[in-house]
Amino acid sequence: MSAGSRGELAEQQVLDRIEKARRRKPKVKEERITLAHGSGGKATQTLVEAVFLEAFRNEVLEQLEDGAELVVDGGRLAFTTDSYVVSPLFFPGGNIGDLAINGTVNDLAVSGATPRYLSAGFVIEEGFPVADLIRIVESMANAARAAGVEVVTGDTKVVEKGKADGCYINTSGVGVLHTDHRLGVRTVRPGDAVLVSGPIGDHGVTVMLARGELDIDSDVVSDTAPVHELVAGLLTAVPEVRALRDATRGGVATILNEMAQAAQVAVVVDEAAIPVRTEVRGASELLGIDPLYVACEGRIVAVVPGGQAETALEAMRAHPLGEQAALIGRVGDDPPGLVLLNTTFGGTRIVDLLVGDPLPRIC
Repeated sequence: MSAGSRGELAEQQVLDRIEKARRRKPKVKEERITLAHGSGGKATQTLVEAVFLEAFRNEVLEQLEDGAELVVDGGRLAFTTDSYVVSPLFFPGGNIGDLAINGTVNDLAVSGATPRYLSAGFVIEEGFPVADLIRIVESMANAARAAGVEVVTGDTKVVEKGKADGCYINTSGVGVLHTDHRLGVRTVRPGDAVLVSGPIGDHGVTVMLARGELDIDSDVVSDTAPVHELVAGLLTAVPEVRALRDATRGGVATILNEMAQAAQVAVVVDEAAIPVRTEVRGASELLGIDPLYVACEGRIVAVVPGGQAETALEAMRAHPLGEQAALIGRVGDDPPGLVLLNTTFGGTRIVDLLVGDPLPRIC
């Protein structure tokens, strides 16, 4: 057997083992919840599928999209919810308040909906400064006005000192779906193009540096922003968009893996094409992490038919949040269910789901 044949055989054996592991029924092996279960990576996926999806299983939930598509009296709505436990509460470029509004607006937007109404629930620790709460709520109000949504209901709970790390926020949102076109990771197919709307990793790195543990000075700020107008422009220019996701927990790598696994396609990404700020890349290297796994809060990943890639790029770049949009990869058919990265060194490696949680409490 030639060296090339042996290499191909070894590669196929690795792929077979990966596929066998993925076919196993998800099961949480740990006896207690760890921070990794909130990372957006493998542990999160297992927790969601083995515990929550197993208990609440229904046709809508099984789609595992950022928002649920609901039909009410013939009208179509998108509904989503998210909780925010970021530490610190205030960071360059934003705070937990505008993060909560923008995050829910963005989940509705990438569902293809026009965001309309939000709820806001607060868990506040005894002793939390009222001035800080006012600052957070005012930033939420400003973010809601900027996104054209209204906070129409909510809830407040206060817990004993030491039980909530200051303030946690949950926001839910409702948006209106205007077309019958359905977005979803299961619609991705070979030949499609993969785009990102701008530099990745800004938010996660900003929050980590704001904790002051690394003693690094940087001008990087969070990219938290509402993307609904960017998405609307893209959908107008390219109505055939396959899938949209905002790259939050687990970063772009997690989204690409979700697409590859759901559609059973191969996603091949060009490392040199991925936009990353120099400051973010440098900080990521010091932290020992890949920017592909670092959260964004104002960036989207879009999959469009291959022939529509340039049109999609033009539409995204026409909006301030998409000025640095880039085509980062293509969808193939082999090996199904995997994300491959063509590295700047000329090799190729598998980009798997995140293991562990290198950046806890960033959203």
